[in-house]
Amino acid sequence: MQRRHFVQGVAALGLLSPSRLLAAAAESGGPGPVGADALPELAGPLTVYLGRGEGGLYDDVVAAIEKRNPALKLKIRRAPSAALANTLLAESRAGVKRADLFWSIDASSLGAVAGAGLGRPVPDDIQGQIKPDFRYDAWAAVSGRLRTVPYNPTRVSREAIPDDIMAFADSDLRIGWAPAYGAFQSFVTAMRLLAGEGPTRSWLTGVNRHAKTYAGELGVAMGVARGEVDVGFANHYYTLRLKKGQPDADLALALTAGDAGSLVNSSGVVLLDDNPLAANFLRYLLSREVQSYLAREAFEIPMIAGVPGPAGLPTPIEPPAINLTRLDDLQPTLELLRETGVL
Repeated sequence: MQRRHFVQGVAALGLLSPSRLLAAAAESGGPGPVGADALPELAGPLTVYLGRGEGGLYDDVVAAIEKRNPALKLKIRRAPSAALANTLLAESRAGVKRADLFWSIDASSLGAVAGAGLGRPVPDDIQGQIKPDFRYDAWAAVSGRLRTVPYNPTRVSREAIPDDIMAFADSDLRIGWAPAYGAFQSFVTAMRLLAGEGPTRSWLTGVNRHAKTYAGELGVAMGVARGEVDVGFANHYYTLRLKKGQPDADLALALTAGDAGSLVNSSGVVLLDDNPLAANFLRYLLSREVQSYLAREAFEIPMIAGVPGPAGLPTPIEPPAINLTRLDDLQPTLELLRETGVL
């Protein structure tokens, strides 16, 4: 049903040259969502390296784009985003080029690839659509994921939850976390960059004394709802998806303010060559239809102004000021996790 609904949402596309996309945005009242009917037809071979994630919903997006563009000869390589980033770096060192576009679920992988000089500049009309705080020269943000504190309201009140992420190290709360999970490691990397290595080490050591480890952040949200822990650290959409399927689950969302605990990370795309087809595929990902679909079904945060965000997102969101490309500095984070016994 979800896939059919999305396909129907892009069923009647017309043709418009890329040079007119900014004009289309202007006609709708300024930079904002461009409808799929304003996008060029996709035709020819295109190889995409796609980081796995979002429960198959990204595959639904790809299937809908293929259905609308029968002349598109799409080849997809699927693997974890970090693994694909390493593959791209290895291929570059070997003088091999197999991918036209890298679609990652995490800015750390995007930064690693772009930082190696593999990314091509994002076209101006695409940059002009993306929210200003998420514009980067060598990659394009597609959807946002907010760090949150899921909590069980039968075990702890909202007022008892710190609004400073560093305060959790000294709290009496029973905490769930997933240290081996990529999103958690990006969060700790942000903490290192914002608070420093010493405070981050102390935080990891403190939280580790009263934390329960899960394999992934969906498991964290489920553990909170079952009452195994009072609170957890996880991206926002795990709680929202769980609540959609189980509206009566004992689960709610809290936010910290202005620190790594309220980081807005991003999925996104690195264009790996100057192939216009790759840029046009990216334009589809930023279309009104795809952005709305990702917000509605994946509960991700749209990167295009004018597209409603996911239902149930907590407010106010006060993220820290950080260049997401810097999240590629992962190795010191892994070393810190090992030194503190967290991994």
